[in-house]
Amino acid sequence: MSRDDRQNKKLIGTKEQWAREGRGLTGQTADPKRARLPPGQRLVKDFPVLDLGPQPNMISREWMLSTAGQIDQPIKWSFDDLMAQPQVEIVSDIHCVTTWSRYDNRWKGVSAKHLLAEVQPRENTAFLMVRSYDGYATNVPLSWIDDDDVLLAHTWNGAPLTREHGGPVRLVIPKLYFWKSAKWIRHITFMGGDAPGYWEARGYHAVGDPWKEQRYG
Repeated sequence: MSRDDRQNKKLIGTKEQWAREGRGLTGQTADPKRARLPPGQRLVKDFPVLDLGPQPNMISREWMLSTAGQIDQPIKWSFDDLMAQPQVEIVSDIHCVTTWSRYDNRWKGVSAKHLLAEVQPRENTAFLMVRSYDGYATNVPLSWIDDDDVLLAHTWNGAPLTREHGGPVRLVIPKLYFWKSAKWIRHITFMGGDAPGYWEARGYHAVGDPWKEQRYG
């Protein structure tokens, strides 16, 4: 086992231990209309890097997004295809389950609502499984994806999204803990029923609403 593999295994083990211990839990809830910082979170100015260890070293011309499952119009987009779609710019806060939050992130990309209009989910679709180029996966209820502030982002704060933060393209779901905003997104499966993703199978919550402190489940 290489040094990187050992460090990665240790990191994963630590996060699994956090789930068992309930790290960061305060037992409180909050109303996002009244408070900006969710319970148990601390504000940071930098942008911490958290992932499974190996970061895909992918240039934009190699990137591809495919979709499948309970949809009528599967798509397969290259980066050029993504850039040919209507573009939106959104400013949002992000909240990581490891207890840091960062305010006023400027994202640019393709809105999830546009993606849904393109693929046309069927009536029985209720969940998505989002998969990444590093082997990561996370499940997300369709109702949380179908919102104005959710997007496939390629730009952060005016610059192309860097490799360590999920470039060339990542998912951004500001209203959920940030592990749901999968980096290096490559495939989305639309499902009728729910199934756990990587961290959900290791003790983390199926939804991940920071205002309800849904860290673990």
